Amino acid sequence: MIDFKIDLKEKHSISPYLYMQFMEPLGTCDSSVDCGWDYINNRWYPGLIDKVKELGPGMVRFGGCFASYYRWKEGVGPRDRRVPMVNYCWDGVYMNQVGTHEIVDFCRQVGAEPLLVVNMESDGRMHWAYPAEGVDRFGTDEEAAQWVDYCNNPENQLRVSHGVKEPYNVKYWQIGNETSYDGRGYKSEKGIEVTKRFAEKMLRADPGIKIIGWGDPACGDDKWCERMAGVDNIDYIAFHHHFDSGLPDSPLKDTVYRADPERTWEHLMHACRSLEEHIAKMRASCGSKRLAMTEGHYALPGRNRNEVLSSWGAGVSYARCLNVIMRNSDIIDIATMADFFGNVWQVNAILMTTPMSRGKAYFQPVATVMSLFSHHCGEKAIDITYSGDIDATASKTGNKVYLHIANTSMTEKQELKLDLGVKEIVDVKMFGVAENPVTEVTPSNMDVFDIKEMPADKHVLTIPAAAVAAVEITVGD
Repeated sequence: MIDFKIDLKEKHSISPYLYMQFMEPLGTCDSSVDCGWDYINNRWYPGLIDKVKELGPGMVRFGGCFASYYRWKEGVGPRDRRVPMVNYCWDGVYMNQVGTHEIVDFCRQVGAEPLLVVNMESDGRMHWAYPAEGVDRFGTDEEAAQWVDYCNNPENQLRVSHGVKEPYNVKYWQIGNETSYDGRGYKSEKGIEVTKRFAEKMLRADPGIKIIGWGDPACGDDKWCERMAGVDNIDYIAFHHHFDSGLPDSPLKDTVYRADPERTWEHLMHACRSLEEHIAKMRASCGSKRLAMTEGHYALPGRNRNEVLSSWGAGVSYARCLNVIMRNSDIIDIATMADFFGNVWQVNAILMTTPMSRGKAYFQPVATVMSLFSHHCGEKAIDITYSGDIDATASKTGNKVYLHIANTSMTEKQELKLDLGVKEIVDVKMFGVAENPVTEVTPSNMDVFDIKEMPADKHVLTIPAAAVAAVEITVGD
């Protein structure tokens, strides 16, 4: 029996954007954005929209490496005048049938806040800025400011000429994407100088926007976050987290993970440690700025970024990572643990059978957990005290307490003795998934990880082995 003590004293507010999703056209690597668009009827597939509503992301980010050579004007206006583009990072041709209007419309349909990533001088990667003779993909500060004006100025003539009278009112904008990665982009000193110039121009177009600047201290350039923290007109500092188990001789590769389930479970349960370390490093140098983890997921070798990510063991692992984010919600306002949708990559939240017009969209384990936690989450963080084979966080809205729990034991149930001090427990409800960690979701068993209501007691919660649960506790006045 685990003594589970809940302190009802409210702490900081929890951002509604901790369960965001990240959308990037991935070319020949994964049809991604394209596979969700119905080219015959010029709309998003209704089945995809329904599944995303079920997922419930608070924010959707459009950009990624793709943003470093994206020219936004090629994807607006009449469809027959839109300009196809080569997807230089991911290969293939992007037709630009999904552009600013379609992304914002998608967000409005699913109830998410849009976040757009601007082309910041190709992040200093000249092989993307000028990939061939006569080809110019170098994004300027003026171009970024014009995009802000196009989206947010009620009188923008270009947008009005495209038949959109009301502004899109896009509030969140990111400048730079993985600029510090691979050593081929700008170093921190140049990157910060360019970011400041972009921010100044974009804020002139709309002083009310929120700006995210890249600040991940990677590739040996440890000054990124510290220097970005000193930029006055930046609201958030962005970083990404791509990880594996963090332990030596990892079985999380190819199909090796299937050989020894206990060893695989050990490595999956340890993976959240690298996220803790990464956030601690960002926290130590971000000053008064807030943090935005605008991309995060496992990075594993194997087919389609490894099928272990379709297993329920990965779902429990991702629950631990989401709890790490929740424990740092005093400093993190934007976060995700998955790419968004597609029909290939295992790091996607949603996988789509093809053709989508006759197929279905279904959740990967990471999406199941993100949906579970986001739909059962309070507005204020509170403290909890416990020990044992569980990983848990707590939040509160009014007289309702929310618990996010992962049972880190592969084989043993855990019993939690609830202690809320003097407060009376009026009602307890528990929802979640308890499956064999080796079970994998596929198109033929896409409902295997459906969230169900679990038995709950007012005094002792029983968490099945390898389960992830969200608990709602109503307390008396």
